[in-house]
Amino acid sequence: MKTLLPSLLALFAGAALAQAPASDTERYTLFHAPVTLLRNAQLFDGTGSAPREHMSVLIRDGRIASVAPDAELKAPAGALVKDLAGGALMPGFVLLHEHLFYPTERGSYGAFFQSFPLLYLAGGVTTLRTAGSMSPYADLNTWKDIRDGKAPGPDIDVTAPFLNGIQAFVAQVPRLASADDAVRQVGYWADVGATSYKGYMHLTREQLAAIVQAAHDRKAKVTAHLCAVTYAEATAMGIDNLEHGFFASSDFVEGKQPDACPNGDAVPRSLDALAVDDPRMAALQRRMIDAKVALTSTLTIFETFSYGRPMAPAGALDLLMPQLREQYVARYTAIQRGGPNAYGRVLPKNMVWEKRFVEAGGLLVAGTDPTGYGGVVPGYSSLRQFELLREAGFDAAAAVKVMTANGATYLGREADVGRVAPGLRADLVAFAAPLDAAKPTLPEVAWTMKAGRAWDRARILSVWKGQVGLR
Repeated sequence: MKTLLPSLLALFAGAALAQAPASDTERYTLFHAPVTLLRNAQLFDGTGSAPREHMSVLIRDGRIASVAPDAELKAPAGALVKDLAGGALMPGFVLLHEHLFYPTERGSYGAFFQSFPLLYLAGGVTTLRTAGSMSPYADLNTWKDIRDGKAPGPDIDVTAPFLNGIQAFVAQVPRLASADDAVRQVGYWADVGATSYKGYMHLTREQLAAIVQAAHDRKAKVTAHLCAVTYAEATAMGIDNLEHGFFASSDFVEGKQPDACPNGDAVPRSLDALAVDDPRMAALQRRMIDAKVALTSTLTIFETFSYGRPMAPAGALDLLMPQLREQYVARYTAIQRGGPNAYGRVLPKNMVWEKRFVEAGGLLVAGTDPTGYGGVVPGYSSLRQFELLREAGFDAAAAVKVMTANGATYLGREADVGRVAPGLRADLVAFAAPLDAAKPTLPEVAWTMKAGRAWDRARILSVWKGQVGLR
């Protein structure tokens, strides 16, 4: 028996290796080559310029080597050639309000760092910022694995845990009692790898100002979902970014007290009462633009609270485990049965305000925010955000810019990602058909490419069906 044991162990080890599944990179790769020529595309380059038809993009070693009309760009010897048959091609999405968690029940969020990076890729997202973390070590380790080539996923700008005031938000985030608490949090998370910070609703002016100063001292940026502090107050402090369009602006709540978040639905009611052309909104926007404060559009999450809006796509709901799907459907149904509401009336106003912010010179970026009561699911939510920007009146090229180059500009990565141009990384989204200038609805995604590797959307969605909520 002693003489057989090593042989048996070797046999079992060999069998195990032979049966081991391919790595996720191999499993989900649709195509990848040292030199790839993409041809016959309707090309949106991310600059906001009108699309160009019948364009080719040559990729070498994961970077864009050339962009030219089909007739001018020939395939080098040995190149992999992909004919896009007139389908749309644009930069990979660079989204700034994403998470690697999803609501599992009221006041609790599960960390889905296995499924979400792949689902984000399936939805065209190649770079993202986590706008607040519930499981910061999971976020940091996931990003390090992606960066080091050990796991597939978008580039991740990891934000520290939500920085909230002393009032309870959820049990997974710190409750800050003072400005000193806030500064300690900034220092700790900077030291372990966080690259940005997010303030939350119950911060006081003193706490938020301390966070902004401490982060800026470390050359990092701060965003916030505000309530107790107004947009005007945060702008005066030098904040870099404000979340959720103007949905979180408490500036227009009558009788608002300093450092206090108005109770209940006072903020949406105040925006419901605000005329779309009220000069106070234009003045607030001017103040933000002059201070170079970026604004994040998250129309997807507020659509879920609005009467008269569609249910999440069937494919998105199929990704959820049954209990989460049922939970979402029940809450969505209750909102629709409740009849017209403030969110449903504010949503189109906010669309107007976001577009005017851009027209006045503001930097609008985009995100999807998979929180609330559910229904905002990576793999689909990015596409819905694009469609909602189109509904807001942005033409396709302008919507592409908001979803790509603007995010790259905010992150300081505009020389690397966010556009289709020679020298930039080959991060691209291909659609099976051209975009229709008259309709906001997007055609089917064919694939997402990051650094020259195309990821198989259909396979990712198939494998992860019913898994969100489990892993």
